[in-house]
Amino acid sequence: MSNPSTGASSKSKVGSSQPSETSFKRKRGVFQKDLQHMMYGFGDDSNPLPETVALVEDIVVEYAYKAQDIGSKRGKLSVEDFLYLIRKDTPKLNRCTELLSMQEELKQARKAFEVDEEKLGTLE
Repeated sequence: MSNPSTGASSKSKVGSSQPSETSFKRKRGVFQKDLQHMMYGFGDDSNPLPETVALVEDIVVEYAYKAQDIGSKRGKLSVEDFLYLIRKDTPKLNRCTELLSMQEELKQARKAFEVDEEKLGTLE
């Protein structure tokens, strides 16, 4: 009988040591569809397991809360707050900087494309 009571007390300790876990439960499902699409885009099944999506969502929300804590000193949340969180994890940091540079290239390409369309519109 001591094992079940030990298990229950350890579960309650885990829950009490992580007060943000209750907020994860309240927020669960907010990013579910977006995460499913992103996971599929990165090679997962088109309909991933709900448990996997929930786990990924918990990780995303945890990072967002941590970044928010960092950004609250300045009053706003920025990309640099997330980069600060992963600064010691070189593979993640490298991938993020790569994706950010790709995002910037796409922005510039779209802008150039819009300018080209405007020029074509004036020629017609």
